[in-house]
Amino acid sequence: MNVASRPNDIQAVIEADRAHVWHHLSQHKQYESVDPKIYVEGKGTRVWDATGKEYLDAVAGAVWTVNVGYGRTTIADAVRDQLVKLNYFAGAAGNVPAALFAEKLIEKMPGMTRVYYSNSGSEANEKVFKMVRQIAHRKHNGGKYKILYRDRDYHGTTLGTLAAAGQKERREQYGPMPEGFVEVPHCLEYRSQWGDVDDYGIRAANAIEEVILREGPETVGLLCLEPVTAGGGVITPPKGYWERVQEICRKYDVLLHIDEVVCGMGRTGKWFGYQHYGIEPDFVTMAKGVASGYAAISCTVTTEKVFELFKDDPTDPMSYFRDISTFGGCTSGPAAALENMRIIEDEGLLENTLKMGERLMNNLRELQSRHQVIGDVRGLGLFCGAELVMDRATKEPAPEKMVQAVTADCLAQGVIIGATNRSVPGLNNTLCMSPPLIINASEIDQITGAIDKALTKVFG
Repeated sequence: MNVASRPNDIQAVIEADRAHVWHHLSQHKQYESVDPKIYVEGKGTRVWDATGKEYLDAVAGAVWTVNVGYGRTTIADAVRDQLVKLNYFAGAAGNVPAALFAEKLIEKMPGMTRVYYSNSGSEANEKVFKMVRQIAHRKHNGGKYKILYRDRDYHGTTLGTLAAAGQKERREQYGPMPEGFVEVPHCLEYRSQWGDVDDYGIRAANAIEEVILREGPETVGLLCLEPVTAGGGVITPPKGYWERVQEICRKYDVLLHIDEVVCGMGRTGKWFGYQHYGIEPDFVTMAKGVASGYAAISCTVTTEKVFELFKDDPTDPMSYFRDISTFGGCTSGPAAALENMRIIEDEGLLENTLKMGERLMNNLRELQSRHQVIGDVRGLGLFCGAELVMDRATKEPAPEKMVQAVTADCLAQGVIIGATNRSVPGLNNTLCMSPPLIINASEIDQITGAIDKALTKVFG
């Protein structure tokens, strides 16, 4: 009798997992002596593991995804009903939920007009890179093919998106990388590359212009940035940065791609992170919170101007965007996304995100006043980070092993938080918090209370 016939036998499930599942980001040697972690249930902001232990999830599914919380029967019902009616048809044709969600999504994104569906954030970003390369061949005689990305930003796990990763440890052992990807400096003022300077945001943006001029504006087609750097340390942009970035892109005819895979769908207190800064992108990509993990979906959203670049003589077999995403044709994703968006609107979750985000930041600043190991606190909405250092004067980063000990202690207390890890050499020292947008004040206090105890235990 196999485990499928006895799913309530938890030990059998654990043994099946140990024997057959290859986990993400995991060294499986450890599972020869310890059981793999198995989560079995979620409700609201909380999850339960196979032992019955309850956890407050302060990272929305460990990868910033479950924005509206666990156990949403209305999303499950919407997906079930749609799957029974029509579960799939290739994206070369349309379907009802895809059309309706695209219309509703575009209502939230003034200036954007077109939605291209796929099934992961990596894939959504890869689509942008392919579009830019095709535009380079069709409109610029092969020029303007280079893609600029920012130090400490992350855009996905495919080889193309890894080539645009400003996190060297994520790229290690996967080279050689595709050509034509060029790094620009990060914008973390706490670790200024230029010492103490006035108008750091302007200086960091001007560094992008310097790269464009060095490479040659005629070769640069795209600038790809996160609105708030996520896995690279929760880096909020300094004052004046985004406005100057927009000016530079327009000056040199460089398309602007905002990667909202983490920040999109309410995480920062607006529908999208870029909307805090009044900028007008050419591409916006999104995935994680679009359906809160209830179905796989990602979107590459463009302006009509970009879309028009691919409209041509229908008899030319090479004129259109020659790309397909098999599971971009699944109807479950947009069906879940429609209900996910309704929940955010009807329950006022953007407003709650701003209110609870302010409480979380205030609590972290209070911890900073008592724990010398917290060097910097930063964030936007319910996306916050605390950078740990061994010495505030020198800003010596706390060792990654000690930072991970803090997250482990919080887990033992029943609170799941995140931390930068295996990404930026020597700088994997930021605690990360991104709880579901439904979180309340007492749960915010529970998160920071656990961090308080963990910091005391690990650092004294």
